Amino acid sequence: MTTEGYFLVKKGDANQAFELRSLELPAVKANEVVVEVEAFGLNYADVMARNGLYRGAPPMPCVLGYEAVGTIVEVGSDVQSDLLGRRVMAFCRFGAYSRHVVTMDFAVVPVGEEDAVELLALCTQGVTAYYMAEHLAPVHENDIVLVHAAAGGVGTLLIQMAKRRGAAVIAKVGRSEKEALVKELGADHVVNYRTGDYAEQVRKVLNGKKLDVSFNPAGGSTFKKDMSLLGADGRMFVFGGSELSGAKWGILSAISFVFKMGRVMPVMLMGKSKSILGVNMLEIADSKPEVMKRCLNEVVKMYQSGALKPQSGGMFPEDQLAEAHALLESGKSTGKIGVSINKK
Repeated sequence: MTTEGYFLVKKGDANQAFELRSLELPAVKANEVVVEVEAFGLNYADVMARNGLYRGAPPMPCVLGYEAVGTIVEVGSDVQSDLLGRRVMAFCRFGAYSRHVVTMDFAVVPVGEEDAVELLALCTQGVTAYYMAEHLAPVHENDIVLVHAAAGGVGTLLIQMAKRRGAAVIAKVGRSEKEALVKELGADHVVNYRTGDYAEQVRKVLNGKKLDVSFNPAGGSTFKKDMSLLGADGRMFVFGGSELSGAKWGILSAISFVFKMGRVMPVMLMGKSKSILGVNMLEIADSKPEVMKRCLNEVVKMYQSGALKPQSGGMFPEDQLAEAHALLESGKSTGKIGVSINKK
């Protein structure tokens, strides 16, 4: 099938990075489907890829995008034919910035007429939050939880999941206007890293206690700080490297980023009874598809039951893809940002 996609053709400035080109999709395999895209979502990994900082991204020119909402227009021989014509939420291994995308049958969930941005928030970000907070090492009642980037797509969902499980939540934000949102979602305390060292602010909140959980998508200098805040039975989820975004010195910045995280000795983790959990949902999709499918289905159930309310950061038309990217990179956005595709 020949379609069109927004290719990443140049690193750096979002206004120069993308180009609409013809795209030839591969033939559908037995367990694959083709989704006609209604809208796709942005994730911070996309910003990292555009800046040449995401090692997992395909070589340029490439089509980014981990998720889409749309209609199934073709199915492989082993896929149930009743999926044809169904509106679905779809997780994909890149390729969503296009009019059509091919993905595995386990990576789609039929949905109704729900808001597209809310559905997009449930995919990469919702599944990541669920995998960490509910599956891998679940949050427990009375845990004290620190959520970095708390007003973002993953952060807003993590707050709700942690509160649902009876935890106390400390939400870290970088702008005062985001404080009201995270409090509305249930955060018990808010720290603003732009008004002072966030670790010192968290220590004041803890008042002699220690963190049980840190959800950290930043890495870099925040890693050591969070390790010092964790107590026995403490778990740190590391699922990004956003502190590296905006770095100006290429490989030197990358080396500095790694250096700031330091060296962790397994015997130290054992002695202090702390855990570090690295999370990359692309790896889970590749090696544990049954886990991915379960997380997708459970997140949708939570949403449809009203237990989870994704936050919309806005839906941009496709000709404003660069503006959507720039907004996400700026740190000024809240919730999930989507981009709608015009039908032709």
